[in-house]
Amino acid sequence: MSYAATVKEELLRLPLGKSCCMLAELAALTETSGSLSLMGGSIGVSWRVESAALARRLFSLLKERLEVTPAIEYVRHSRLGGRRSSILSIQGEDARRLLSALGMLTQETEGAWSLTRTSPHLSLTRKCCRRAFLRAAWLGCGTMNAPEKGYHLEWAAGNEALAQTLGRLLEHADLSPGQH
Repeated sequence: MSYAATVKEELLRLPLGKSCCMLAELAALTETSGSLSLMGGSIGVSWRVESAALARRLFSLLKERLEVTPAIEYVRHSRLGGRRSSILSIQGEDARRLLSALGMLTQETEGAWSLTRTSPHLSLTRKCCRRAFLRAAWLGCGTMNAPEKGYHLEWAAGNEALAQTLGRLLEHADLSPGQH
């Protein structure tokens, strides 16, 4: 098992934490591993994760923080040596509850819902929430080298906005990030 995989397993065993931190983790995992779908006026959110432990954590976060139970599907990849990934998904009211909590969806005065953002928007003013976001973002799209090879922590941000958010959060933690 790689050093990064060992560290991820340790992080996945941490307790869920406070409600605000659970929401920060959900925001990071939605940004790194999630996708939105709009079908016939209905909205859905799904996450594709390679780790069964990360799928369990995501399931627990949704259940504990939002009282949402996602559907789970397992996909076996024949090209990747038979590795399995998990797809968690929510639809309708459950998706609206999540997207509202993440600042992505608002309800208009006449009752209609409006998608205002395509990525989560949280203030992350508390130190605990910033740490939770960084941890979950790294679980979703990060890697690292073993210390004996020289420290190197990396996030493969899927877009510039996430890269900037991660950079600001790392600077807040007195770390100096570089971008490639």
